[in-house]
Amino acid sequence: MGASVFGNGFARVAALALIAATAIVLRAVPVQAEPNPGADAFAPVEEYARKVEEFTKNAPALNKKLEDGSKTIDDLTDVSKARSEIEQLRGVVAELLGRVSDNGELGRLGAKALEHARTKLKSLEHDTRFKPEERQFLAQSWRELVGQTERAADDLDKARQEFSELLKVLQTREDFIDELMQIKRAAEATKVIRQLTGELRDASAKLKTLIGGIKPPGV
Repeated sequence: MGASVFGNGFARVAALALIAATAIVLRAVPVQAEPNPGADAFAPVEEYARKVEEFTKNAPALNKKLEDGSKTIDDLTDVSKARSEIEQLRGVVAELLGRVSDNGELGRLGAKALEHARTKLKSLEHDTRFKPEERQFLAQSWRELVGQTERAADDLDKARQEFSELLKVLQTREDFIDELMQIKRAAEATKVIRQLTGELRDASAKLKTLIGGIKPPGV
């Protein structure tokens, strides 16, 4: 009887040990989720919905680019605005010519400065307020300044005359300059057109993909 009890007790211990080991093994093995065929079935629909949302989100930005591009081309091809550029140039040239002409403000500037220096030199030669050596120093200083002013006024006059002649040449080429400015504006318009073409082609590629998804999966 003692052996039977011992045997039964050993069997119970062995069974408990087996159960414990099995529990440890089960805890160590990661539990795998059961496949959800329903979620996989809706994956294409969700992907298509994402593309629709993306297109809808980007559509206003594309529309703004097309609107801005159209306005830019309108401005660049506006004849009145193109003419205003040459008229602005004409006004600037006329104003500059008025200043650098022989009777203009700049034409009298050198003569005015030279007359002032000569007048000061002449008055100092007879000024009794200073000692002879002081008067001699001041007069010599003004005498040197008169010479420097003469050279500066001569350089200014030559530069003024050269600039004046160039402005007159520019006036005679206004029509040609006008054509060059119009070519530049037309080239800018062409560049904008190419940019808009690229934007539309990129949007078309995305739209083709979107339209291609309008069908049941597997069809």
